[in-house]
Amino acid sequence: MKARDYVPSAAAKYDVFFKNLTQYVAAKCAGQSPAWTHIPQGALTALAGVYADWYTAYAVTLKPCTSQEKAEKRRVQKSSARALRTFVNVYLRFHPDVTDEDRENMGLPVSDGRRTPVVAPEDGPDYEIVQFGNGRLGIVYRNGSKGKKGSRPPGVTGARIYYGVFDKPVTRQKQLPASVWATRCPHSVTFRESDRGARAYFALKWEIQKGNNKEKGESPWSEIQSEIIP
Repeated sequence: MKARDYVPSAAAKYDVFFKNLTQYVAAKCAGQSPAWTHIPQGALTALAGVYADWYTAYAVTLKPCTSQEKAEKRRVQKSSARALRTFVNVYLRFHPDVTDEDRENMGLPVSDGRRTPVVAPEDGPDYEIVQFGNGRLGIVYRNGSKGKKGSRPPGVTGARIYYGVFDKPVTRQKQLPASVWATRCPHSVTFRESDRGARAYFALKWEIQKGNNKEKGESPWSEIQSEIIP
C-alpha cells in the first residue's frame, strides 16, 4: 500500500499546513536561547519567502478570479511544495533536535522505530582554497555560501575532497584522480616537492556514511576551483 503523502493537495489544507509549519519552525528558532540552532537564518528567510509567494497566488483565488489566476495558483503550489519538502528533509524529518512530538505538531511523519534512511544533500559544499606554505593547500568547506566554516548539512559526516595537479584547466570533476576524506576544517592537502609552483584543481562532495560504511549517500559535485601550490 502506498504511504499517505503528508503534504495536503487541496489548496486550503495546504495553506494551513504550510503556514503552521513555517510559524512552528520560526518559534523554535527564535529568542536568545532557541530550541533549534541547526537551521541557518538564510534557510528560515527563504522558507518564509516561499510561503509568502504561495499565499499571494492563493489569496487571489479566494474571490472570483480568472482561469489564468487559478493556473498560477496551481503552478506556485507545485513549486512551493518542492521547496517545502526539501526543507523538511534537510532540517526536520531526521535531525535529532527535532522530536516526534515536534513532527506531530507540524503534521510530519513520525519515525516508526526503524533505522533512519540516508538523505543525501541536494547541493555540494561551498569552499575556498588557502595556502598553508611548503607544498600544502588547505580546504575550508561550509554548508552554503553563508554557512560557518566547517558547517555541514544534517546527517553529513564529512566532505570528500577530489584533487589533482594539471598543466591545463580541468573542466570535469571526474578528471580529478585523487581523493581524501575530510572531517576537520580546514583540511590540509600536502603535495610533492616537485609539484610546488604548479596548479592544483579541486572539487568536493558531501558524503554520508553509516553502518560501518555499508550505507552511503552523497551530494552533487561542487564547482571546480584551483590554486597554485606554494
